[in-house]
Amino acid sequence: MTMPIRLAIIGRGRMGRAVEELAPERGFAVVAALGDASEAVTREKLLDAQIAIEFTVAGAAPAIVRACMKAACPVVSGTTGWDAERAVVEREVRDGGGALLWAPNFSLGVHILGALVEHATRAIAQVHAGFDAHLVETHHRAKLDAPSGTARMLADRAERGAETTVPITSVRTGSVPGTHEFIFDAPFEQVTLTHVARDRRVFAAGALTAARWLVGRKGVFSLDDVFGPAA
Repeated sequence: MTMPIRLAIIGRGRMGRAVEELAPERGFAVVAALGDASEAVTREKLLDAQIAIEFTVAGAAPAIVRACMKAACPVVSGTTGWDAERAVVEREVRDGGGALLWAPNFSLGVHILGALVEHATRAIAQVHAGFDAHLVETHHRAKLDAPSGTARMLADRAERGAETTVPITSVRTGSVPGTHEFIFDAPFEQVTLTHVARDRRVFAAGALTAARWLVGRKGVFSLDDVFGPAA
């Protein structure tokens, strides 16, 4: 019988609770759950976890990743909004022999959407079809960063496909887990690529898949390493 992977959850917001709910059926045993993003993460509090998943806030994420590295615990991070510090932290993880996998969105569908957006933007640019690109992203009212990390990733993919800046409209309302609509608009027609998350458990499932993959590895990784580059 395969033993469950010992998991520490850091952050007990919507995403932390979704990860905790889904973990047992995905082969994990939650051995530690740290609820306050400001709570110091130590080896003792991680309770011999083999892997940690953190969904907290931008101001706490760098210290949490560093603490997990110090405790020799690989960490999957889904916190967005700390891009300015992430390059430094990633270098520290590499130099310190730690393990980090960060992604702005753990949905396989969004991973695929990013590749579709890049391909579509490149194809439209090649035929000079007169389309303008625009991205509309909608999240629940408690979502702190706007635009979201996912929206910025999709805009980056589009700008990789064609040298153009993509405007982003951010909507924060209700309890929407996440909707991203990429619009290509021309005078007489419109093309849209849309991803709708119906339940935030899709992100929890992806984070757990990434966590299982990261156990035993060293270095800094992305979902391209887990799912393969969507191209």
